[in-house]
Amino acid sequence: MFPKVITHEKKFKNVETDLELFYKRMKPLKYKLLALLIQLPPSYQLKEGMEDFKSHDFFFEGDFRYAVEVRHSSWFSDLAYNFFRNNIALVWSQMDRLQTPPIVTSDFVYLRLIGDKRLAEDQFGKIQIDRNEEIRNWANNMKDIRQNEKDAKIGIVAANNHYGDMDQELLIFLLSKWIWKIYPSRT
Repeated sequence: MFPKVITHEKKFKNVETDLELFYKRMKPLKYKLLALLIQLPPSYQLKEGMEDFKSHDFFFEGDFRYAVEVRHSSWFSDLAYNFFRNNIALVWSQMDRLQTPPIVTSDFVYLRLIGDKRLAEDQFGKIQIDRNEEIRNWANNMKDIRQNEKDAKIGIVAANNHYGDMDQELLIFLLSKWIWKIYPSRT
């Protein structure tokens, strides 16, 4: 994941040195990484993002795959989808307040399932929120994409501990529904 100092603190302004250091540290891992995740701040809107991404040619360096997680609904537009079609995956996110449309923009799909972080960790081990319907919907979306999008080759699924407290069960369920090779990831 891109450092928060780049994405959230500096909001992509004056980050050349930070990016250079980040890429330098990631380069030895490039054959082990499936994708670099760029999580945008919740307030970061499409207009600002397009200006930043287009004005800096140091983003989306060719050595890596990229997945961009948007967290503002202004990004759910053809302008953004067409920009990401340069083989940058628009992350499918399931969060409490926002759900990303399942649009394929790359040769891989990246799904992040983010639960309610207000849940206390001492409550883990008990399902606090039933996520079965959400999981079923995402599994069906993935199955549909696998059958109809011939260019999509890889699926990456990441779930945090707050997502129904069922990381392993979730991944097993998705694997049973999805015929792609899944690369589980923890966030």
